[in-house]
Amino acid sequence: MRVKLLFIAILSVFSSVGLAQKNIDPTPEDITLAKSIREKNSKSDVAVLSSNEHITFGLNAKEEKVTVNHVIKDKLMNINHRADIQKYEYYDSQSEIESFDFKYRNDKKANFLVKDEFYKSDDLFYNDARVKYATIDFPVQGYTYNYSFEKKYKDVKYFTSIYFNDDYPIIKKQVTIEVPNWLELELKEFNLKNFKISLDKTTDPKNNITKYVYTIEDIPSGVNERNAPGPSYLYPHLLIVAKSYTKDGKKTTLFNSTADLYKWYKSLVDSMKENPDLLKEKVTELTKNAKTDEEKIKNIYYWVQDNIRYIAFEDGIAGFKPDESQNVFQKRYGDCKGMANLTKQMLKVAGFDARLTWIGTKRIAYDYTIPSLSVDNHMICTIFHKGKKYFLDGTEKYNSFGEYAERIQGKEVLIENGEAFLVEKVPVASPISNTETFTSVLKIENEALIGKTNMSFAGESRASFLYSFNNIRNNNKENALNDYLSDEDKNNRISNIKTTDLSNRDTKVVIDYDLKLDNKVSAFDNEIYIDLDFKKEFSKLNFKERKNDFEFPFKENYNAVIKLEIPAGYKVTKLPESLSATTENYNVTIECKQIANQIVYSKHFEFKNGLIKATDFTDWNSLLEKINKIYNEQITLTKS
Repeated sequence: MRVKLLFIAILSVFSSVGLAQKNIDPTPEDITLAKSIREKNSKSDVAVLSSNEHITFGLNAKEEKVTVNHVIKDKLMNINHRADIQKYEYYDSQSEIESFDFKYRNDKKANFLVKDEFYKSDDLFYNDARVKYATIDFPVQGYTYNYSFEKKYKDVKYFTSIYFNDDYPIIKKQVTIEVPNWLELELKEFNLKNFKISLDKTTDPKNNITKYVYTIEDIPSGVNERNAPGPSYLYPHLLIVAKSYTKDGKKTTLFNSTADLYKWYKSLVDSMKENPDLLKEKVTELTKNAKTDEEKIKNIYYWVQDNIRYIAFEDGIAGFKPDESQNVFQKRYGDCKGMANLTKQMLKVAGFDARLTWIGTKRIAYDYTIPSLSVDNHMICTIFHKGKKYFLDGTEKYNSFGEYAERIQGKEVLIENGEAFLVEKVPVASPISNTETFTSVLKIENEALIGKTNMSFAGESRASFLYSFNNIRNNNKENALNDYLSDEDKNNRISNIKTTDLSNRDTKVVIDYDLKLDNKVSAFDNEIYIDLDFKKEFSKLNFKERKNDFEFPFKENYNAVIKLEIPAGYKVTKLPESLSATTENYNVTIECKQIANQIVYSKHFEFKNGLIKATDFTDWNSLLEKINKIYNEQITLTKS
């Protein structure tokens, strides 16, 4: 009897498993839908069939903070044959994840292993961000999961934005924001016009709330591309600006204006316990032999660049509050805020008017008309000297005094000014200030090209070169420089290298060397064929698969000239074609001609704004085909 009962029990378990499996497998309709979505999103494995995002607000009267409750419910579908993805959510000391759950389509819980750990990034030395994540497997096409997530923010100032896109294409999404009448809140819309997004705003007098319902359809997945503009330029999203709240007839201001943002920043600065006496000895050492004020400033600024290791450090309030200067000085490392504060305090000890300065790099689309923590992501130091303002960024290794990195040029800065503040803009440099040149004077000797070469770097091209070179270990520097000059091509042999001081950021970097190029000359009967272009600059800058604008690290201005002596008894019978193209964003010129007994092959590339726009990709790709055709053309010399 017991055996019979055991058999029935086992049979019952297998039957229930089979039934459950049947209820979670995709239906024929699911498979058909998955295939149709896949046709439109061929590079995605998973799609968000439907998403409901719900944001509500509460009040922590005791701490005088507005809280936020953020709930997301997604239906995820595998649109490929099978898929494995990681679903993840971030939180930190200012937020908590209340739930992070997955269910099969029959609403039964899917028990995936959920991990919870500190977020690690190559860009961050330490931060308080944690990530909760799970690896989700979709065994067959059309398979679905229901995902739900709830997160609470302790303070609305840290709930800064809502992005409408996802890592995966979204078929339909609804974002509902319920704003109680006691909360003054502004929703700022960005990048919505090119997407299917509609807004329905209603007022509920009974519950004293205003409801904003955004309906989103057919949003493609985000594209992770290098050298692309920041997400705030590309994707549809809202900035959440909580201005004030009212309780029992009393209005409490939050971030209603830039002055309120500055007031909060200043409160963090005022809470610092500075001890500048610990800096005096080093400041005296750095300035005692300086003959001018500018030399004193440079000595301090460059010392911070060279001796303080940059780390990114985000830990609650420490993500916004600078570390005390003496701490950074003693530890010899700090984040941008700590480095800016050390620069400021050392300059003050030396008798200069130096101030902390907040800034959003070019990765951020906003300016200081918006009072939000999303507006800036960086801190530098501003020095006021002889009626001029100079912006000092200690994190930019090998930037010269008075030169500014592309990532901050043209951006607004918020400068401390006692109880008030100043808003200024970082000057914008022209491409000419970053000029890089290459000149080679060659002749043919035993079916090789030999001669002398000169290279020079100015502005950000110099800073970039010096940073790369000086980050190489000393015992590898010579080999690394040789590899760089030869383009790691065994046919290019480098010798007799001479350089200017490769630690001096105030002068142009100049490199001279002897060059021998093998396998570039072929002689048949009465003709010599020469592959003169051995550099082929920008030849791989193809954007056939790219979606977003391409941003260069800085505005490029590159000039190259290769001169070839024509051997006695030969004449030129074929030269590469010339080319010239000018647009709003770039100039390209290639020319090859005979001047006396030399062939002069010159190239000029100027990327005026440091980018190639996605709208220009077709024209650029067409131009690149012509450039590469010229690069691959041989020069023909015929015995006269």
